[in-house]
This record gives sequence, structure tokens and C-alpha cells, in this order.
Amino acid sequence: MTIAHDPARQPPGLYHLFFVEMWERFSFYGMRALLVLYMVKGFLKYDDKQAYLVYGAYGALVYATPFIGGMLADRVLGNRLAVVWGGLLMSMGHLLMTIENVTVFYYALGFLVVGNGFFKPNISTLVGKLYKDSHAARDAGFTIFYMGINLGAALAPVICGFIGEEKGWHYGFGLATIGMLIGVATFIAPRSLARLLILFTVLGTSIATIWTMRDDSLQLTITLPFLGALLLAGAVATWQLGRGGLDPTVGHAPIDSSRTGRLLCYIGAIAAVPVVAILLQRDALAGSILTLLGVCALSWILYSAFRSHKVERERLFVVVILMFFSMLFWAFFEQAGSSVNLYTDRNIDRVVGGVPVVVGQTYTNTPIDDQFVGRTINGKLWHLNEVDAAELSHSKSKSEGLTTFTATEELKNMRVGGREISTSVFQAVNPGFILLFGLVASWLWTFLSRRNLEPSTPVKFALGLIQLGLGFFAMWYGATHFDERGVSPMMWLIVGYLFQTTGELCLSPVGLSMITHLSPARMVTSIMGAWFLATAFSSYLGGAIASITGVHETADLGGVMVTPVPLETVSVYANLFYGIAIIAVAAGLVAWCLSPLLRRWMHEGVTPPQVVEAKN
Repeated sequence: MTIAHDPARQPPGLYHLFFVEMWERFSFYGMRALLVLYMVKGFLKYDDKQAYLVYGAYGALVYATPFIGGMLADRVLGNRLAVVWGGLLMSMGHLLMTIENVTVFYYALGFLVVGNGFFKPNISTLVGKLYKDSHAARDAGFTIFYMGINLGAALAPVICGFIGEEKGWHYGFGLATIGMLIGVATFIAPRSLARLLILFTVLGTSIATIWTMRDDSLQLTITLPFLGALLLAGAVATWQLGRGGLDPTVGHAPIDSSRTGRLLCYIGAIAAVPVVAILLQRDALAGSILTLLGVCALSWILYSAFRSHKVERERLFVVVILMFFSMLFWAFFEQAGSSVNLYTDRNIDRVVGGVPVVVGQTYTNTPIDDQFVGRTINGKLWHLNEVDAAELSHSKSKSEGLTTFTATEELKNMRVGGREISTSVFQAVNPGFILLFGLVASWLWTFLSRRNLEPSTPVKFALGLIQLGLGFFAMWYGATHFDERGVSPMMWLIVGYLFQTTGELCLSPVGLSMITHLSPARMVTSIMGAWFLATAFSSYLGGAIASITGVHETADLGGVMVTPVPLETVSVYANLFYGIAIIAVAAGLVAWCLSPLLRRWMHEGVTPPQVVEAKN
């Protein structure tokens, strides 16, 4: 097994796991980019609050199950079998999302929740096992791994999201299914075959995407940089795997594991799917169970801590405290998939280019786009629902979704002839920034570490929260500077994502590294599961926070149910963003004040005894 001591030369197994995780995240975020939009605009026709609560319960259970999956891997399955089994379950979930049936919809989410529980903690644990004692190398490696996560997360909205919104929801979910299956195949393949899989799937994805988007120059322009990153990553991984691969002896089932035990795990996972499907429809019950799991996990960690040697005990205290700050961070950050997603859909000017109308001039056979939303044209106040329907008609037949109008004084700020960016594509902004700045962050931590100037992990957490707050301040500013329709420029949304991204780079990859570094070896996968369980609380809390912004469709003069115009919704989002910004910055300052104590408790450079009989 290759162990990384030099941060500049990472173990080749990292690049194998990089692509496994990249494809899994492609499938996960492809579905996530569409989920709330699908529930609100698709056949379900949920109102905002109902969609947010389902989204929150789904996110909570997605991050709750890794605690159980981590423990089962430690005791029965091993990391490798858990990753494969989880990937297959998630593939089934994505496939079922292509079927428009309410019961099947919730079963699909159930498969995704259970599968993620096996996959997520174990792939991260395998990365941690590539390293021995080099803290700087571990942080750098996890940042590179985190870039794989975000390469998949960036490609997903611009490919699955675009295809789902423009061509049909089932096509978007189908692409997510294919991505997950590629990830599983790459993981189980031997090194030589894995190199070929990586090379051919990267080339095939790039060619197929360019061909599909050949008639949409704006979407293709947005997508090309991400495809370039994919091709570069594929070339690097193919080259690096020539040096070696993932040690085939690492991550197998424990010696005392039985075939019967593994079979029971598989049966139990399938049996859990309908239970999860029911919980997703009863968010209050899901919240109660999540609370119970959280109390049990926290009690177990504290029990283990108080029975451990002083060094292990205080390190586990650090893990628990930083879990709390991480939970707060992700509760706010996860608004991207819920409230920020619908804010982007309803209150952001997503039309690029075009020319201002000339008052008094008549425009014939003009394609209807988001420039119509919130405006009265030909005596009709256009709502988002109606514009979406017209755009879908136009995508199917270029002779439909058109209108003729004469520009009045009230339309002087309107533009025609522009190209519209799909809502889900904006969810690629955050992972896109990570691709730009991820290596910079990795290099920065290594550079500072060599000069004994690197901030401690608690300080990085504090910086992450403060920058997250600044990001929401930017979104709040944009939401308070809107036009006569209640629509804001996309610039402030992108600035907000930029600050959130730099905050995420301070906290998230460092958090994963911290778990593998501070946790006792005998319980590292279980602690990793508890880390994701804390994130489950974040998702549940995030769904509750988003529900504050929930708006209900109302009947227009024709009796059709429509979404309120942007001018009626913009202040709701502005108030939410402002409140989140204040709390995030305050929490960051508290974490900063606690950092000296937490740094002492981390006991850097100290190796605790491997066998501990009792509390000191």
C-alpha cells in the first residue's frame, strides 16, 4: 500500500477513489438540482412548504444513515462491500425517479437514503486509510478528493439539471442513474480496467454533452469549462494509476464477519426502504427519529470519550464541538437546494443578453422567456407558471410559445432576444468555484504548514462560518436591490456563492480530515458516520428554515393556480438571508474565541496508547 508522506506526491489510490466519488456525486447532485423544482413544477405540484419539508426530511435521512452504514461496515461488511452495495441501491433509486408515480417517488428517495448510508462514510474512510501520520498530506489529499466531489457536483446541474428542465424530468434522472453505475463499475474494476473506464467515460461524456447542447450556444459555453476540468482530471488519474492503485487488501470485511451476517445486512437494507419512504411523508416522525439517533450517537461518543485516555478523550470533545459548528454551517449552506433555488427561479434575472425594447415598436412572434415574468403585456400579468409552460412548448415546437406585443412605457426596461440560463444550472456555481480555488486552498495549507503558519482546524471552522455569513449578506443586498418587477441581478447571487465557497473550503474538507485524524482507529468509520449524522440535523433544520419562505400558489382572474409575482416574494427571501447572515457571522466569532482551547485539546503530535483500559 502506498502511503503519502510528501504532500506533493499523493498516493495513486486517491485518484481511483476520486473518480468513484466524482460519479457518485454526479448522480446525487444531478437529482438534487432537480428535486425541489420537480416537486413544485412536476407532476406532484407541491406547494413550497411541502416541497421544503420533503427536501429537508430527505436530506436529514440521507446524512443520518451513514452513522448506521459506518457501524455495519466496521463490524460486518467492510468498507469495500459497503461502497458497492450502497452504489447499487442508489442506482435503483435514481432509476425509479424516472417514473411519475407518487408511491414510486418516495420509494426512489428511500433507496437513495439507504444506499447513501452505506456509500458515503466508507468511501471517505478509504481515503483516510491512504495516509499514515502526515497531517499536511492528509489535508491536501482530502482537498483533492473534495475537488472530485465538486467536479461531479458541478457537472450534474449543467448536464442533468439542464436536460431535466429542458428535455424532460425523466431524462435528467436517467443520466443520474448512468453516473452512479459508472461509479460502481470504476470502483470494482482492477487498476488496468479502471484506467480504461476513466478514460473512455470521460471522453464519452464530453462528446455526448457537446452533441446534445450543440443548438444551445449559451448552455454549451457554460458547460465547456467543466468538461475541460473533467478531461484534465481524467488524464491525471489515468497517468497516476500507472504508478499503482488502491491496495486490494484494504477495506475488506472483518475476519470474524460471517456470510450470514452480510446477508442479513443486505436484507435489512432492502427492508428499510419502505420504512424510509413512510418517514419522508411524515417529516415530524422523521425528525423525532433523527433526534433519537442523534442522542444515541452523542451519548455513545461521550461514553467512549470518558472511558478513554486523556488524549483520546479531549480529541473526541473537539470532534463533538466542531460537529456542532459544522451542523450550523450546513443548515444554512443547504438553502442552496431549497430556498435559494426557488429564489433563483423566481427573483433572479436569468436572461443573458438581448436588446432593450423600443417604446412604441411592435415585436412579432417573440419567444416568451423570463423577461415576461411580473410584467403586464397585452393586458395580461404574466406569472412564472405560465412562462414556464410557454418555454416548454417552444422547446418542443419552435412555432409555439410565441407572442406579439407593442412595447409600452411600462416595458421600457424589458429586453428581447436574450438567452435564458436554466435555474438548476446556478447550483453549479458553488462547485465550479471549488474547482477554481480547491487546489489553491490545498497549496495554501501546505505552504503555511511548512512555515508553521497554518491556522488550526478550529480557526478554519470559524473562518468558514464568517465567510458563509458574508455570502448571505451579498444575497440579502441583491434581494433588496431589485427592479420594478421584484427581480434582482444575478451578480449578487454569484458573489454570495463565492463567499460561501471559500467558507466551505475552510471547513468541509478539513472536517473530513479532522475526523480521520482525531478519531481512535478502532472507531473511525463510526465517528465518520456520526459526522454525517450531524449533517442530517443540518438538512432537517435547513428544511424548517426554508419553510419560512414558503409561498402558496393563488388563483388568477381565470381561476388558474399561479405562483405570486416576484414583487410579492422578494422581501421574504431578503429577510431570510439577512437573518442567516447575522447568525453565521456570530457563530464564527464564537468558534474563533474557542479555538485556543480546542487546539490544546487536539494534542497535535501526540500518539495516544493503542489499548486503553480505563479513564485517566
